[in-house]
Formats: sequence, structure tokens, C-alpha cells
Amino acid sequence: MVIQPSACPSGDERVVLFGLLLETNARLSKSLGLELESTCNLPLAWFEVLLQLRKSSDGRLKMNEVADAIVHSTGGTTRLIDRLEEAGLVERQDCTNDRRAIYVGITELGNRKLDEALSIHLDYLQDNMASRLSDDERHTLAALLTKLNTPR
Repeated sequence: MVIQPSACPSGDERVVLFGLLLETNARLSKSLGLELESTCNLPLAWFEVLLQLRKSSDGRLKMNEVADAIVHSTGGTTRLIDRLEEAGLVERQDCTNDRRAIYVGITELGNRKLDEALSIHLDYLQDNMASRLSDDERHTLAALLTKLNTPR
């Protein structure tokens, strides 16, 4: 069976644009992940969790908030947190006002590891993004990505 071009609009501008977003994200994530693992032995997923915890107001988030922040399933996040906890980078904490909720907090070791990774991350961003785009292009890109990430 031959698929007619009109039935599969792979050249449609929207399809192409989405493909570029996916490809750019995949390439940058893969190369950053390799850089973080080779230089400071920190997988990208671990870096993302530690960064989200650092960005929170008190260095901790509920487990479901971590899952939402890193766009993972709750089951996948639980396994990820298990590995981070085994490495001493995070700790689980009980929630005093909700026995069903568990907080995940960044440890001192986790903060030190994140500082190390952020130094590498900033160099990576300079080499692979900032130096390739003008100030105006970076501002425009940030505004457009923010707009796409805002819920409707």
C-alpha cells in the first residue's frame, strides 16, 4: 500500500518545527548528559532532580512535585530518588501535616555535587548555546519557549 503525500503531511511547517524542537532537545540533552557523566559522574536525570530541589524555597519538594518538575512518571521518579538517596545526594523526609506525603530534600553532599555539575553545565551552555546565539536571539528563544510551556 502506498501512502499518499496528502495523507502524511511530514513536510507541514508544524511537523517540521516540532521535529526541530525534539531533535534539538535530544542532541543537547545527550551531549550534556555525556559531559556531566564523564566529568563529574552525575547522570543528567540526577542533575535535573538536584537542580529542581535547589530551586525550591527550602531545598525540598514533595515526591509528586519532583515528578511534575522533571516530567517523569511517579513510579519512575520513585526509582530515581531511590538511586539518588543510595548515593547520599537526597534524603526522604516525612511531611508533618500529611502522613501520605513524602518530601525529598537535597543533602549537603547533593549540594556540593550540584555545584560541581553547575560549573560544567555553565561551560557547556556557553559553548553550545550562548556563543551560537546573539543576545536578542537568546531573549527571543526564551520568550517563545516560555510561551509554549505556559498551560493554555
